Amino acid sequence: SAADLDAAEQDLMLRVSQAYFDVLGAQDTLGTTRANKAAIAEQLASAKRNFEVGTATITDTREAQARYDLATAQEIAADNDLVTKQIALDQLVGSEHVVPKQLAVPVVLPLPTTSVEDFVARAAAEHPTVRRAQAAYDIALLETEKARAGAMPTVDAVATVGGGRSTVAVGFTGPNTLTSVGVQINFPLFAGFSVQNRIKETLVLEERSRNDLEAARRGVTQATRQAYYTLLSGAAQVKALEAAEASSQLALEATQVGYRVGIRVNVDVLNAQSQLYQTRRDLARARYDVLLNTLRLDQAAGHLTPADVLAIDRLLTP
Repeated sequence: SAADLDAAEQDLMLRVSQAYFDVLGAQDTLGTTRANKAAIAEQLASAKRNFEVGTATITDTREAQARYDLATAQEIAADNDLVTKQIALDQLVGSEHVVPKQLAVPVVLPLPTTSVEDFVARAAAEHPTVRRAQAAYDIALLETEKARAGAMPTVDAVATVGGGRSTVAVGFTGPNTLTSVGVQINFPLFAGFSVQNRIKETLVLEERSRNDLEAARRGVTQATRQAYYTLLSGAAQVKALEAAEASSQLALEATQVGYRVGIRVNVDVLNAQSQLYQTRRDLARARYDVLLNTLRLDQAAGHLTPADVLAIDRLLTP
């Protein structure tokens, strides 16, 4: 029961953290969608002006209008997703209109300071699933010993005290007391093979419990390794997206200059804008995933505590 409670507490901390960062991710998605829409609106206005003075074709205006309409639809979807994620967070914490804090700038993401084998060893020994399976195996061993004891002789201490009244003379009665103390030894001879069959049953159950324990250890070991390498992969992805964001910003600026001097067309600017804002959205999501994967690694290793959540909390704005 203690292992089950521990597992439930860790699961709750992870679910609340997941809902928290889901709201932050939805906010960032809505923000980048609106920024992209505003940039497209500016490009649409520019295309209309250029068409009126005869320096651009109607195709540029229609392409910008199509992108603007698509951005409007994406904004509506992002706003609805934010409302849905906010409701889920409010329900988990039991409060309304919870306002999550953004990541502090500059963003510093935590990385594991020990090797994967350290996490695996700890998971194999301390994970609630392993502890529960270990308890079941210990109980199965005791049940086997209990069944074997059914064929053993037993020794009981027996004591009785009795009292009453008896006639000691004509017309006279008096109390009497009978006390006995002894040792009783029982030797089981034959019980229709019930004891032998019970021993066979408990041995089979003991073997099943041993296999369950081994399966639990293998399961948490695999999950811990996967969580560890997923965290490292996510951290590498964050670095790649940070570089991609800087490159996309430079590419957009170069494309805008090329459009103004006439060597780039309107659709090139629109594509560069979409790439930049999509990269920013993916970068924000990747950072949240790294923080969540840090907690998932601790949960996979079986030692996710409120202190781990507080460590993530210190990375947010005051």
